[in-house]
Amino acid sequence: MPVVPVGSQIFDLAFHPTSNVVYTGLLNGKVKAFTYDDQGVHSPAFELRISKRSCRGLALSPDGASLYAVGKNKSLHIVDTGTGALSETRQGVHDAPINCVVHPTPHLLATGDDDGVIKLWDPRKQDAVRQYTQHFDFISDFMWLQDKKQLVATSGDGTLSVMDVRSKKPEPFAHSEDQEDELLSIVPFKGDTKVAVGTQLGIISIFNRNKGWADCVDRVPGHPNSVDALCAVPSTYPSSQNTILTGSSDGLLRVIELLPTRLVGVIADHGDLPIERVAIDRAGEGRWIGSVGHDEALRMTDLREVFEDEDARHAKTEDDEEKDDTSSDEENAGERVKKRRKKDKGELEGRPQKKGRNQIDADPSFFSGL
Repeated sequence: MPVVPVGSQIFDLAFHPTSNVVYTGLLNGKVKAFTYDDQGVHSPAFELRISKRSCRGLALSPDGASLYAVGKNKSLHIVDTGTGALSETRQGVHDAPINCVVHPTPHLLATGDDDGVIKLWDPRKQDAVRQYTQHFDFISDFMWLQDKKQLVATSGDGTLSVMDVRSKKPEPFAHSEDQEDELLSIVPFKGDTKVAVGTQLGIISIFNRNKGWADCVDRVPGHPNSVDALCAVPSTYPSSQNTILTGSSDGLLRVIELLPTRLVGVIADHGDLPIERVAIDRAGEGRWIGSVGHDEALRMTDLREVFEDEDARHAKTEDDEEKDDTSSDEENAGERVKKRRKKDKGELEGRPQKKGRNQIDADPSFFSGL
C-alpha cells in the first residue's frame, strides 16, 4: 500500500478527474499535490500555502482546471491546477469557518460552515446565488443527486436536508426528522435509490428515496466507532450496486455490502487514528482509493486487489455450483436409465435431492470481525 507522508494532519483530499494527481488540504493551511503512477509510486507536484489556518475542504471543478479550497479562515480560495498557483481568493464568504465544499456541475459550487449555513455559488459570479439556514450545527458532508438536480446535506444537528437547486425558494425541498445522532457522511447506493448515512455512534442509517426523507427505514449497526467517511464503489465492479466503503474513527477502512449486509473486509489501517475522508480517483471510477486522517499521511489502496479477487471468488463459486448441478443432472439421468432397465415402478423414488441454487446458510454474526 503506497503511503504519502505530508507532515501535517490531512482534513480532505481530492483526485483530479482525468490525471494521476491527488490534492491534500492540511491543518497548517497548505495544499499539497502529488502525482502517482500505476504502481502507486508518487512524487510531489506542488505545495501552496493558502492560509495560516487549516484547510478543511477541497473540491475540483468537473474539468479539473480549478481547485476550490475552504477552511477556518472563512474564505474561498481558487487554485489553478495547471500552474499550481493561487488564482483568486474571496475573503469572508461565510461568517463561520467553512467545513466542506462540493463542485458537482460546471456552474454549481456549494459550501457549508460550522453554523449550519449552506451557500450555493455560480463560479462565474462573485456573490452566492442562494443561502440556506435550516441547520444549526456544522455541515458535515454533501451528496449530489443528478436525476433530480438535488443537493443533500448532512449536519451535526442530527438531520439531513434536500435542496432543489432549480428552485429559487430559500427553504429546502425536504428536511428529515431529528435522528438523535450526529450525521457525519453520506453516499448513495442501489442505483441512487437508497442512501447510507454514517453517524457518530457507528450506526449506518438507510434512507429510501421512494419513501421520502423524513426518517430512515433501516439501521445497520456494527462499527465500534463513528463512521466519518463513506464512499461508493466504481460502477465497473458487479457488486457496486450494494457495496460501500466506510472510514471510521477506529482507523479502519472497510468494505461493506448492504441489503443484505455483510463485512467483506478491512482494506486499510491507519492505526488508532481516525479516518477523516476517503475518495476514489478518476471521478470515482478509478482503481485507487485514498484515505486520510490524523496520521499525517495519505494512504492509497489498489481496489483491483480487493474487488477483482472478490469477483473471481464469486465467479468460481458460481462455476462450482453449475458443475455440481450438471453432475447431479447426469447422475439423475443415469439413475433413471437404470430404473427403466430394471422396470422399477417408481421412477422418482430414491432420486438424490439437489440443493437449491439460491439456498444459503445464513450467518447472523457477519459483523463479528468489526
